[in-house]
Amino acid sequence: MLVGVTKEIKNHEYRVGLTPAGAAELVRSGHQVLVQTLAGAGVGFTDAHYEAAGARIAPDAATVFAEAEMVVKVKEPQPDECRALRPGQVLFTYLHLAPDPEQTRLLVDSDAVAIAYETVTDDRGGLPLLAPMSEVAGRMAIQAGAKALEKSQGGSGVLLPGVPGVPAAKVLVLGGGVVGVNAARVAMGIGAQVTILDVSLNRLKELDALYGPRLQTLYSNRANLEDALREADLVIGAVLIPGAAAPKLITRDMLALMKPGSVIVDVAVDQGGCAETTHATTHQDPTYIVDGVVHYCVANMPGGVARTSTLALTNATLPFVLQLANKGYRRALQDNKHLRNGLNIHRGKVTCEAVARELGYTYHAEF
Repeated sequence: MLVGVTKEIKNHEYRVGLTPAGAAELVRSGHQVLVQTLAGAGVGFTDAHYEAAGARIAPDAATVFAEAEMVVKVKEPQPDECRALRPGQVLFTYLHLAPDPEQTRLLVDSDAVAIAYETVTDDRGGLPLLAPMSEVAGRMAIQAGAKALEKSQGGSGVLLPGVPGVPAAKVLVLGGGVVGVNAARVAMGIGAQVTILDVSLNRLKELDALYGPRLQTLYSNRANLEDALREADLVIGAVLIPGAAAPKLITRDMLALMKPGSVIVDVAVDQGGCAETTHATTHQDPTYIVDGVVHYCVANMPGGVARTSTLALTNATLPFVLQLANKGYRRALQDNKHLRNGLNIHRGKVTCEAVARELGYTYHAEF
C-alpha cells in the first residue's frame, strides 16, 4: 500500500501522523511511504530522516492526496483537505465528527473511508488511540489553568499550590476518565486541593482507593456540581461520551456561581465542550472571558507539546496503520472489531451510531 503523510495545517499544530521510525516499519513490511515536505519539521523530524527510513518526499499536500491509498494524519481534515480526498481513499486520523456537521458532510460527499482514532476500542473497553492524547491534555490542563489564573491573563491571581500561610487553590475535575485522572494527579502533585466528580460510583471507589484523602471524590449531580463550582478556582472539563457530543454540564447560569477570575479549562472542546459557553480557541489566542470566568478551550491542546505528543500518539497508532496497510482496510476491519469501531464514514454513509444520532444521518452498521 502507498501510505501518505501530510503536514498539519490547523493553527499551531506541529504534530505529524507518522514518525521516521514508523515509516521504516511500513517500508520493511513492503509498503511505500510518501511524506509531504517539512511534515515533521515541527517536532524535529527532517525530510532527510524520512528519506533515510525509505520514504519519498512530496512537494505538497496535493501530491500526497493524489497518490496515497491511505492518508495518515493527526487532526481532523480541514475543508480543503476533505475536498482533496478521493473516492475509496482511506483517511486515518482524529475526526471528532459529532459536533462538526460541516466536516461530516464534506467527508460523506468525498466518498472516502474515514477511520477515527477516537472511536477505536480495546478489550478492556478503553479507547487506546485517544488515551495518549488524553494523558497529555489532562496534564497540560493544569499548567494551562495555572497560567490562566494569573492576573495578567484575566484570572483571579491565585497560585495553585499556595505558599506557607496561604491556602492552596481548589481544583474541580469533571470526569474520572483518562483526562480527569491525569489532571488530578498533576494538580495534587503541585499541592492543590482537588475534587473529582463522576457519575460512576465504581470509578469513584477506585480513585479513592488509589489516592485516599489527597483526592476528594463526589458523585456528579447538579447539587454537588453547583456547590463545587462555588468553591473552585480552576475547573477542568474532562467528560467524554465516545463518539458523541459532550454533555453540557456547566450551564451559562452556573457561571454566576463561580468566583470572579476563576478558570474553566474545557478539554472536552473537541467534542463540543462540557460548558454551554465553550467555543473552540487556538494556541495563538487561547482564552476568552464570559461573565468574569476565564475560558481556555484550545481544540488541539497536545499540539502545544508536539514532540511528546507525536511520539506518544504514534506508539499507539502504528500497529493499526500496519494492519490497514498489510491487509487492506476491508480485511483489517473485518478481522479486528476494535478497529472496526473506528470506522465513522464509509463511501458516503455514516457508520458510527453516535455520530449518526447526533447529526441526523441514517446509521449503517455494515460497510
